[in-house]
Amino acid sequence: MSRWARSVVHRWRSSMQVRVVTSAVALGVVAVAVLGVYVSTSIRDGLFDQRLDQIERENAAVIQEVRTRLAASPATQTGEQQALLRDVILSLSAGGSSAQDYFLRQAPDEQLPLADPSSRQGLAVTDVVTPEMRQATLETGDQVLQSVPVPADFTETGMEEPGVVVGATVELPSAGTFELYSLYSLASEQETLGFVQRTLAIGAVAILAMIGLLTWTVTRQTVAPVRRAATAAARLGEGHLDVRVPGSRGYDEMATLARTFNEMADNLEDQIARMEELSAAQRRFVSDVSHELRTPLTTIRMAGEVIHAARAGLEPSARRSAELLQTQLDRFEELLTDLLEISRFDAGAAVLDAEQRDVRGVVSAVVDTCAPLAERKEVFLSVEMPDERADADIDPRRVERIVRNLVVNAIEHAEGRPVEVTVGQDAQAVAVVVRDHGVGLTPEQLNRVFDRFWRADPARARTTGGTGLGLAISQEDAHLHGGRLDVWGRPGHGASFRLTLPRRAGIEIGRPPLPVEGPPRSGGQHVPTGQVPVVNPPTGPTPTAIPVLPPEEEHR
Repeated sequence: MSRWARSVVHRWRSSMQVRVVTSAVALGVVAVAVLGVYVSTSIRDGLFDQRLDQIERENAAVIQEVRTRLAASPATQTGEQQALLRDVILSLSAGGSSAQDYFLRQAPDEQLPLADPSSRQGLAVTDVVTPEMRQATLETGDQVLQSVPVPADFTETGMEEPGVVVGATVELPSAGTFELYSLYSLASEQETLGFVQRTLAIGAVAILAMIGLLTWTVTRQTVAPVRRAATAAARLGEGHLDVRVPGSRGYDEMATLARTFNEMADNLEDQIARMEELSAAQRRFVSDVSHELRTPLTTIRMAGEVIHAARAGLEPSARRSAELLQTQLDRFEELLTDLLEISRFDAGAAVLDAEQRDVRGVVSAVVDTCAPLAERKEVFLSVEMPDERADADIDPRRVERIVRNLVVNAIEHAEGRPVEVTVGQDAQAVAVVVRDHGVGLTPEQLNRVFDRFWRADPARARTTGGTGLGLAISQEDAHLHGGRLDVWGRPGHGASFRLTLPRRAGIEIGRPPLPVEGPPRSGGQHVPTGQVPVVNPPTGPTPTAIPVLPPEEEHR
């Protein structure tokens, strides 16, 4: 499709005014065309019928006059008969008749040596009379009409004109039967019809122009306020809460629309302002509470550590309480850390301490940290990395936190099946994919997996505690790097998370180096466990093999 055609299509789709005006003009063209054809046809038929009636009356008088003269003629000789016939034709032409030409022709059965005279030299009767008409004239003897074109050589304008030829039989007693043909031109009627058609065409153009102008004016009065409202709604959606629609004065529908829109915008601005104030108060509350809890938590932790260190001398029930106290203090401290981090993101105070690092080293450190958990959960943990360095401008602490959250979640939900960590790279980005083959995620869960304090299964037992903020913080950390965190999952086939980071700050990420989705494994099968080496280990700090104890019986 050419650029012009695409521009026209875009204009048609993007402007209701253009569509309405075009549709109105198109319907107007159809209506005017139908009306013009009807009027032109009616006028043509009326002119033609009127002219035929006139021709029939005039020719009837001509035929009667010729028949009378021939019947009263005493001519018996060939020369006298020829002169009589020629005088009859000439007298008809000079008699003020509207006919263009007259022809006399002997009937086929008459074998007389008489010429067929005509009123105009050069125009033969065969030029305008067809054999079919001649046969019909001989059979009826009365007036037979046929439409014929008058040759251009015999018209005043030098152009072919429409005409009508009328045939009838007359009889000369001493010579037999003759055919009399009268040729009438319809040029004046054709000229009148042409004038009417030109007038109709000019009127149709004027009417269509008026329809287009009228439709454009009416639709502009309707579309302009709607367009202003659409523009205001778009700016309102972009966050410009002070935008309003002009033209709210009056009592018509458009003024009512403008007033309603402005009232809605006022209410929306008030609601958003109240929500922002509430959100700011909540953020301040979370931040203040988190900071205020630091001091008592430090005191409680010091006391708990003293009790936990002396638990060997306590009774069994007190020893168990000391261990539970230490575990819950760790979880409480983790929750406070996450809340403080979330409050920093909400307040826009999160700072990226970026440096150029090999992402493979960060992943290796996370795998080393998560190895004991994988060992306890009897999960086959494998890592695949490229041979080349995967350097990127990252904050190592934040990227390590993202990968650790993904790996720990994968181990927790793997149900004893393998967890695969893959590192990939291209010229623009570095990607880390963490794939498990456990319970998976439903479409509804995929939409909420990054919500704060949300868990796919709240009743599910977790050995690592968990605050429900890990994935939310991971997503914020990814966005802080200019990257993104994607998720894929299917119930019963596991889940896959992909972290994509730009190699350099400000680089726009295109297609990630690794796909987020993975081929599902057949569910219900046990995957053997054992020592899992790291595939393609990176140069530098390399994670050791992860020992995973084999189960005593088949995992179910």
